[in-house]
Amino acid sequence: MSIEAETPPPAPTPKSEKKLVAGLLGISGIVWGGWGVHKFYLGYTKEGVIQLLLCLLCGVGTIIGIIEGIIYLTKSDEEFEATYVRGRKPWF
Repeated sequence: MSIEAETPPPAPTPKSEKKLVAGLLGISGIVWGGWGVHKFYLGYTKEGVIQLLLCLLCGVGTIIGIIEGIIYLTKSDEEFEATYVRGRKPWF
């Protein structure tokens, strides 16, 4: 009677649950993206405050939010997870 070791199933592909929400918050423009809500959602408090101030002072925060939202949504789940969740890259 031989006992063969079973190999464990492959680990599931990492899927970033935050990617879709952060991307949609970013591209929502004036309402959320400009205020840096996507930054706060990802845990980047300092950067969220900076973006909020940029939005209030000169409106450039809105442009940043839209660009970042598009970048978030065009990255693969694995890339987003590695860059913004684990890697903690705060801008673009």
